[in-house]
Amino acid sequence: MCHLRENPHIQHTALPSSSCTDCDTTGGDVITVTVGATVPTGFEHTAAEEVKEKIGVDARISKDRGRIYFPITTDKLFQVHLLRSVDNLFVVVQEYEHYQFSESKEETLIDLQQLASKLPWTNALEVWKLNSTLKKKKGHRRGGNGSKGKPNSEAHDATAVDNEQQELPQASPTAEGQSDVEPTAQTDTCSQDVEEATPEAKVIKFRVTCSRAGDKHSFSSNEAARDFGGAVQEFFEWKADMTKFDIEVLLNIHNNEVVIGIALTEESLHRRNISHFGPTTLRSTLCYGMLRLCKPQASDIILDPMCGTGAIPLEGAIEFHNSFYIAGDNNDMAVNRTVNNICHIQKRRADKGSASGLPIDTVQWDLCNLPIRTSSVDIIITDMPFGKRMGSRKKNWDLYPSCLREMARVSRPGSGKAVLLTQDKKCFAKAISRMGGLWRKLHTVWVNVGGLHAGVYLLKRTGALFGQTPEDVYESRGPVERQEKDDTELS
Repeated sequence: MCHLRENPHIQHTALPSSSCTDCDTTGGDVITVTVGATVPTGFEHTAAEEVKEKIGVDARISKDRGRIYFPITTDKLFQVHLLRSVDNLFVVVQEYEHYQFSESKEETLIDLQQLASKLPWTNALEVWKLNSTLKKKKGHRRGGNGSKGKPNSEAHDATAVDNEQQELPQASPTAEGQSDVEPTAQTDTCSQDVEEATPEAKVIKFRVTCSRAGDKHSFSSNEAARDFGGAVQEFFEWKADMTKFDIEVLLNIHNNEVVIGIALTEESLHRRNISHFGPTTLRSTLCYGMLRLCKPQASDIILDPMCGTGAIPLEGAIEFHNSFYIAGDNNDMAVNRTVNNICHIQKRRADKGSASGLPIDTVQWDLCNLPIRTSSVDIIITDMPFGKRMGSRKKNWDLYPSCLREMARVSRPGSGKAVLLTQDKKCFAKAISRMGGLWRKLHTVWVNVGGLHAGVYLLKRTGALFGQTPEDVYESRGPVERQEKDDTELS
């Protein structure tokens, strides 16, 4: 039974999929549930498009940025784990769009305690069991991975990453991300280990992770996780364990929206490709969103002139494998990391019996003097220096115009595209204004990268031939001389 009782503080606006098992069973053992997914902030619509394309259902974008919801039947659960744009997955137990919190902290915490026994847990737990059989058994998490050294960074500002977590709670304490609430909103995320009810060991161990955003709450995430978790423990008679847990119950609170769920992923799916991390390694899910933005076509030549660890071209070579990717960087350590990451993926594919070859090559070069023939590249997609962990904002004022000009030279006039990520928005806007004869800005996606507000800019190459616009001349560089050397350059 679902043990549902009326609560005067709750407006029941839950999704239909949160109802009891008798209502959700579509026939036999197949159940319809709602799955929630955390996605890179700004790419919610991209993730919804992928869900529609690959699973055939419509996804709803949450008011809380960085989250989507979509219905699935349990016979298609395995397809959810194949999505490339999602970081973490969870099955929804219940959702309240307008939860009425009590005025006092004590009353609110009592309400949360009472809520635990009223939720329709049955379907979500069935999905959790099925999900466990789909995943390879990896054993318990070791101390919440707390002793495991994290990579240098998953974003451009390690300090921001350390101080903020992803918009949504992770199924692993080490899952990194960012918060994207308004500056006036208070956000804190914590995992609270509640006290054990009985000394004897229980078969199922659990923890409650609370993620809270909003400035009008009388309670903290710690208090909500503690009291709600204690009630969950009492209701199920599970054993609380913060590090070696079997089930992670998620309590997501965004202003007056409350979602209770059960995690389906142990760690963020964005780590899937990279084994050798650099100081500014991008999340694979963000790379996928950038790639979808430029819509790669068969036989396209796609260039990443500042590849870092190769996260973007690697994601492209795996998911959009009918194109060819060239990854380059001026830093030899970055090139070595890219080569190592490519070898890691190739070995992994070979071990699984798949074709190990990838349509990708790696070069060390000067990004302002690329050894690429003029008008030979279809798409340029790269993560530009923010001027924080890499480069400097002062240098960006010279670097951005120079590299935009060189990108314009190698791009195909009239059809070439560029997808560029940067947090140095002022410098980039100035550089684009100076390159008006070569590039036209089509679209901007605002994203959150390690707590930094950045832009993903989609540019279209104008039809102007390189060497025939005022933008071709910049300080002491000689574009005419470079054009004369085109015949001897590598394509």
